[in-house]
Amino acid sequence: MPKSQADNSELSSKKGLSAAKIETAFRRSRQTIFSTSEIAHFINQNMEAWLVTISNGNRKSPPKRKESLIPIDSRGQNAILAALLKDTKLQKVRLPFPYRTETRFAWGDVPTYELIQSLAADGYFSHYTAMHFLGLTNQIPKTIYFNVEQPASAGGGHLTQESIDRAFGAKCRTSNNIITFRDLRICRLNGGNTHQLGVINFKTEDNEPIRITDIERTLIDAVVRPAYAGGIGEIAEAFRAAVNRLSPKKLTDYLRKLDFTYPYHQAIGFYLERTGSYKKSQIELLRQFPIEFDFYLNYQIKNPAYNERWRLYVPQRF
Repeated sequence: MPKSQADNSELSSKKGLSAAKIETAFRRSRQTIFSTSEIAHFINQNMEAWLVTISNGNRKSPPKRKESLIPIDSRGQNAILAALLKDTKLQKVRLPFPYRTETRFAWGDVPTYELIQSLAADGYFSHYTAMHFLGLTNQIPKTIYFNVEQPASAGGGHLTQESIDRAFGAKCRTSNNIITFRDLRICRLNGGNTHQLGVINFKTEDNEPIRITDIERTLIDAVVRPAYAGGIGEIAEAFRAAVNRLSPKKLTDYLRKLDFTYPYHQAIGFYLERTGSYKKSQIELLRQFPIEFDFYLNYQIKNPAYNERWRLYVPQRF
């Protein structure tokens, strides 16, 4: 028989995949979430072991017990993937972010935060999401913030009082790279490059391995973007909730490394002082930074009150 005919005969005799071997392969891999390239590689590694040989509708060597067989149209990778999606626990998950749709393949029911973490190994949960995990809020936020740092870029321009007034008199810029997934809003942020400052490994209550910002970095991020942290009322409560865990020394070290153009230290000092729970020596750490401009606790404050000590505009009766 010509070689090509022999090969075709061999291919036609392989009609299905062993469900038991597929289950074993996924269990041994200990990986439950795969990108498109990762699932393709996984199939290529295992497809020969999964294929079951059949002759005239009967097995050449019948097993002692009946084995579940998954039919396939061909030995092609796409055909095998289609069969896995149809007849096993493998699920295709589309995350259609406006800037780029992400696709993941999940073995079984994968928890939401672990799935979002798979979007970027060096990404991390921040702002209101980190506040929730750190116990800095009693709320259960309906929006998840996941930050993926971008390459370093040039710093801001020369700061003037006019530029501050103009920026904070306008609406705060927020991301629209948001999708709705499992009754939650997922906001993928393209944050500035901080070299992962203050990012820690964390396990959720469901034992999901994720990455989040620590208390000091979380509070700084919240002050910078109140819209991502539930607003200034929630931020004030977070500073109060952090009293016995926050290190003002670490916080000020972070501020120096982040080297913001805007004087966010004035807002942070105000929040610390407002709680009435931090030591004077801790609050004075924030006054070591220059206080050269009037600043704002939030964007678009109508009829603000003025705090002279921190040169800060805040809402009336806040």
